[in-house]
Amino acid sequence: MKYKFINEKINYDGTQLKSLYAYLHHGLLGDSIIAFEGACDVSFDHMVDGEDLLAGAAIRGGHMLHFIIEEFGVSMELAVTRQRLFAAMAAEQLAALGAKGIQRSGDDLYFNDGKLSISIATVSPASSLIHFAVNVTNENTPVKTSALRDLGIATDRFANALALAFVKEIESIKEACCKVKWVK
Repeated sequence: MKYKFINEKINYDGTQLKSLYAYLHHGLLGDSIIAFEGACDVSFDHMVDGEDLLAGAAIRGGHMLHFIIEEFGVSMELAVTRQRLFAAMAAEQLAALGAKGIQRSGDDLYFNDGKLSISIATVSPASSLIHFAVNVTNENTPVKTSALRDLGIATDRFANALALAFVKEIESIKEACCKVKWVK
């Protein structure tokens, strides 16, 4: 799995959650994770979470740190498992950077009763896709939120630590699958 932090501001609107986005727009071919900063405003036309669609929920934030993960040959169930692993690792990395009191529920992170992250996992005919984003600020959010600035966490430091740890974990998982002797 390859990783790249994109230094340009990209406002996430849901259209980035598609196969080959990292390759066609940022040069990362194959399994990848990209991170970038920008606002978030997902229209109902690009919303893939059925629960949010039914609730008519707004998904937006004025300044977020976004991750898009693409992996080939992965089922929906494994994509959701990877999504939850990523959320758990995000909580671990925040704790390692000094944040205390981060709570995880499924694929979401919370701090002081404020929602810290948003996330969705889906599949396309070509690959699995995960969008995970963390509030950098609490501006323009439709619910009570918390943010990296509340925690005193530097965005780029957190992004790089989390993404590199995730890449290492996925590589370790794939390696572990290759060294186990099958039983008859």
